[in-house]
Amino acid sequence: MGITRIGLLRAVLPGVICAFASLAQLSAQFQMPDPKQMSGIPRPVDDLPAGSISVRLIRGSLSNNIAGHPVDLRVAGKVRTVKTDENGRAQFDNLPAGSPVKATTDVDGEHLESQEFSAPSQGGIRLMLVATDKTAAPATSPDAPAVSGQVVITDQSRIVMETGDEVVNVFYLLDIENTARVPVNPPTLFAFDVPKEAVGTGIMEGSTPNASLSKRRVVVQGPFPPGRTFVQVGMSLPAAGGAVEIHQVFPANLAGLAVIAQKTGDATLSSPQIQRQREMPADGRTFIAATGGPVNAGQPITLSLTGLPHQSSAPRTIALLLAIGIGLAGVIAGGKPSAQAPSAGANSTDSTSRAVERRKLVARRERLLSDVARLDVDRRDGRGPWTDDRRYAARRKELVDALENVYGALDGDGGDLSS
Repeated sequence: MGITRIGLLRAVLPGVICAFASLAQLSAQFQMPDPKQMSGIPRPVDDLPAGSISVRLIRGSLSNNIAGHPVDLRVAGKVRTVKTDENGRAQFDNLPAGSPVKATTDVDGEHLESQEFSAPSQGGIRLMLVATDKTAAPATSPDAPAVSGQVVITDQSRIVMETGDEVVNVFYLLDIENTARVPVNPPTLFAFDVPKEAVGTGIMEGSTPNASLSKRRVVVQGPFPPGRTFVQVGMSLPAAGGAVEIHQVFPANLAGLAVIAQKTGDATLSSPQIQRQREMPADGRTFIAATGGPVNAGQPITLSLTGLPHQSSAPRTIALLLAIGIGLAGVIAGGKPSAQAPSAGANSTDSTSRAVERRKLVARRERLLSDVARLDVDRRDGRGPWTDDRRYAARRKELVDALENVYGALDGDGGDLSS
């Protein structure tokens, strides 16, 4: 898989993530926005009562909730006011469906407001209002001495699964955060191995230059600067049987699991760590958006995508058995004694010519058998043009026909086909 070939992500993923995780937009390098970029953007949810809106008020970061602060919600020209609870949330219930609404508040002289949107008729709406943290000291310079410290993989990280022809392209979009004001070096190297079945693994554009790949291992060298470090990894996993299972371990705590999987056919996504999931359309396709709770460092994340469209392996198996049968028939025929032994005075030049020609036939037979095997492997792994049914069938027929001709020539020669 060419790691720069990420058309699905560029065309579809920003809209899916915006609806799924209240992100305003995803940059061309898939860098996740800070809370300020998410401020005031409504997102539909199914974990609130119908017709309810929850407004979360924070200062600067997701960990800095503002409690006991009034939030106004203008509903069809009238204002309702609710104070935020200990989690920084103000909830407005029983809103008339379809009414225009907008949330506003003032924090330390800073006016905050949401987009104007319609009150939901089904489910609820969540949004955040993010005030500037005026007490935050500036981060240290990039060349400040690093200290030992932890980093976390934030809940803005995503695992994305794109379905193909008997292959699933998987993308890890990791948002790694250092909350300290100085660079930190984790106690252990930030490194993880991708699944052993993965092929075409690579570090994607937009990742930190400190990220590298060696065989299956992704390594991010420290120190990690204050703020966010982005690492995006792409790979392909074979799905010849219509299913893919991922077991992935990350070296840092994951604040919250979030998975986006393209739904093709009857595909279903399952995991013991997924708590909620829903289907949503984007760009004429359907996606499964799933979320789960925190995952500790070293704890495996298990994801199963099943029910994918796939072709039966029976035609390939039958063709391979046919080729083997042709070979065995030739071996048996070649081992039979000749009806008439060559005369003692046979021309030695003819014998030499036949031997040379036979060696050529044997070499061609081996090449063709190798071509058949390679074609089937490429088809199974989704490489090259052989994902197209007609091209694959035509090429395989061409190779099998050529093999029959070679075996026929070897059989006519009367020699040992195993040579």
